[in-house]
Amino acid sequence: MKARSGLVLICLGLAACEGSNPYIATSNPLPPAPPQAANTFDRSAYPAPQRDYGRYRSWAWLNGRLPPGSAWADSAQIAEAVSNALDQRGLRPLHDNRPPDLLVSADLHMETRLRQVQDDYGYYGGGYGGYNRYGPGYGVYNTVPVVRTYQEQVVVVRVDLFDAGTGQPVWSASADTANQGDQSQRADAIREAVEKAMSAYPPG
Repeated sequence: MKARSGLVLICLGLAACEGSNPYIATSNPLPPAPPQAANTFDRSAYPAPQRDYGRYRSWAWLNGRLPPGSAWADSAQIAEAVSNALDQRGLRPLHDNRPPDLLVSADLHMETRLRQVQDDYGYYGGGYGGYNRYGPGYGVYNTVPVVRTYQEQVVVVRVDLFDAGTGQPVWSASADTANQGDQSQRADAIREAVEKAMSAYPPG
């Protein structure tokens, strides 16, 4: 009797499940797009176009100012080194009122760098040398690496290029050189550092 009553309850439950669902799915229509959507271009959805460095042919100093000098090198030395490096890359300075393609700034300053040098000191160990009553002695040669850290002052040269039409930065690089030598050696060091910094222009 109990089994028959349970079967009746299950049948009633299944019948209730087959009934109409009181919940009805509804959706509201999407709101219309704003009128300006058709004329708006989303630049963030597309990659930036590659810059054509070949169109840059002329340059002038940013704000008409030469690079600032320092106690280590004067302004003319830095300006000459940068101008020569730009000239080697087909960029010519403008000295008239025509608008240039690029605006250039350069800076020279001192920085302190940490250098590490590893020295390998050798020693004999693991035995003894010479002869004794048991025969010749023996020895093992080994090395012990010693890492030394020291501070060194270097001269850092930085060159920045800007699009003269938009004012946006186009390219920048820096390189360092040793802080030593007389005046003529310093001029050579500046030229070498600027050439090292400009070696990657134009980007490949």
